[in-house]
Amino acid sequence: MTLFAELGLRYPIIQAPMAGVQDSALALAVTRAGALGSLPAAMLSLATLREELTRLAASGGAFNINFFCHRQEAPDPAAQARWLQRLAPYYDEYGVRDAAGTAAPSRAPFNAEHAAMVAEFKPAVVSFHFGLPESELLARVKASGAKVLASATTVAEARWLADHGADAIIAQGLEAGGHRGHFLEDDLSLQQGTFSLLPQIVEAVRLPVIAAGGIVDGAGIRAALALGACAVQMGTAFLCCHEATTSALHRAALHSSTGQHTALTNLFSGRPARGIVNRLMRELGPLSEDVPAFPYASGALAPLRSAAEQRGDTGCSPLWAGQNVSGCRDWPAAELISRWVKEAGLAEVVPI
Repeated sequence: MTLFAELGLRYPIIQAPMAGVQDSALALAVTRAGALGSLPAAMLSLATLREELTRLAASGGAFNINFFCHRQEAPDPAAQARWLQRLAPYYDEYGVRDAAGTAAPSRAPFNAEHAAMVAEFKPAVVSFHFGLPESELLARVKASGAKVLASATTVAEARWLADHGADAIIAQGLEAGGHRGHFLEDDLSLQQGTFSLLPQIVEAVRLPVIAAGGIVDGAGIRAALALGACAVQMGTAFLCCHEATTSALHRAALHSSTGQHTALTNLFSGRPARGIVNRLMRELGPLSEDVPAFPYASGALAPLRSAAEQRGDTGCSPLWAGQNVSGCRDWPAAELISRWVKEAGLAEVVPI
């Protein structure tokens, strides 16, 4: 039996987990349409995560919970001070006075409490970004019966994940929006586009491989499957659908003439992530050495972002998006999936 048949899914489509622009409503809509809905958990409190998992579990369908696996460093006061100094002119411009609490981390790595939640709710799939958790925690996930997916941005990472317990590999191409999943090397010159990376990973590992990055329609799905992918993971194309919580300002940016201009930036979190180029990225440079380690950069930006957005200004906001925003439509998620299925000529029995 194939991976997706085991999960009871009709189509080889995974909705990418997208922190800050979705909740369980999008995951539920995608799962009900026959694909795999995902919930990003890294930015959720344990109480909120429990609420969201309760809603998902009540549906009776398969769903994916996504966690980060970064190593949480202690905040560096000197780095934080440099970052605040760099942002001082923007604080003055937007009238931001209170920088209290700006060192607080905004994203938690997978931990024992998360593992206990997985054991309780038993999601069909648990996916990880930035590698895999330590072996004891991973064993607890597997004991719950969940299939383990993890992102690889290089062939070396795919091999590492295959050797350390992943059940399937997400080949994340350079086109993908949001955070890069790299974890073995920080050198961005090692990163490749989806349709270059995908066949190399398919050749390198004996696991199902999922293509992610730049896929926004049925033609992209068809091409990925032809190159050996068992499925695709799509995020940007869901950003404007009805069930997403993407802000009106972010949606407008996606539909604007500048929406296609994206770049990798570390300004908003401390790790490279792809988003639409805005004022902060242009003026500070998309990749800056002044930024504190992940995930502490976002704390200092939070009050600045809020003040700017109150003026209708996205110049200080993370506008996560992949390189191809042409698939963003203001439709229900089910209609998007139905369109892609027809365009790709997919049958309900997934030939993985």
